[in-house]
Amino acid sequence: MTDTPTLVCVHAHPDDEALFTGGATSRYAALGYRVVLVTCTNGQYGIDPAGRAGDDPTHDTPATRATRASELQVAARLVGYERLVNLGFDDSGMAGWPQNHAPNAFTNCDVEASAAVLASLFDEVGASVVLTYDENGFYGHPDHVMANRVARRAVDLAASPERLYYTIVPQSVLTDFVPDAHELEIFLPAWVLEAGIGVADDLVATTLDVTDFVDVKQAAIAAHASQIDNADLVSMDRSLFLTLFGTEYYQRAWSRQVASGDESDLFGGLS
Repeated sequence: MTDTPTLVCVHAHPDDEALFTGGATSRYAALGYRVVLVTCTNGQYGIDPAGRAGDDPTHDTPATRATRASELQVAARLVGYERLVNLGFDDSGMAGWPQNHAPNAFTNCDVEASAAVLASLFDEVGASVVLTYDENGFYGHPDHVMANRVARRAVDLAASPERLYYTIVPQSVLTDFVPDAHELEIFLPAWVLEAGIGVADDLVATTLDVTDFVDVKQAAIAAHASQIDNADLVSMDRSLFLTLFGTEYYQRAWSRQVASGDESDLFGGLS
């Protein structure tokens, strides 16, 4: 337990910590807050060293697991994490893949048992604010959906969390970004395209200006070099990168007390 304000992010795979919340974690780490990462899976069905997707029968799963673990060590430190925790589950693969049915796939975890482990960690580090995905897992990935279920239950079980937020992108941002990216022939990964039109703008509770941290955020995405579907995000024009990554948006999903003062600060109004 610590008296230092603590932020805990619950993510599904290596690279999610850079893509979804890298601005927030960089910002609060710079302010002296403690920032802790929970990665639920080893991400072994990501793109392998030969560029093959996880559903390819020749996919090199052991090499992918090792590569992604190594990349995570670099990227997570870049965006401010003091401590990295892995829950030890296997990547479940994309929705509909046969890997969804594997016994150790995260999508098949015991929610209550996993939430109890996570709740214990929240209390150990004194987590005040927890970040994860919404009920749709941002774009429907089974592991993201399960991360939501486990984190949501964990904040119910734990004593320390004061707020739970979901990382989201409002409709207005994707409406501007996607056509501009297509016009420039930028390849967009599934987590962008399959997010639909985003979340209704009026669900945004907290808007974080993370412009000062976009360079480190872009460097963290680049550190996950094996995931080549994100390569164009690393090399895209800075103004377009700022459209998607220069501001982070959060939906307040739960608060122990009536929340106020968090319009531009996830810890706003907390003593």
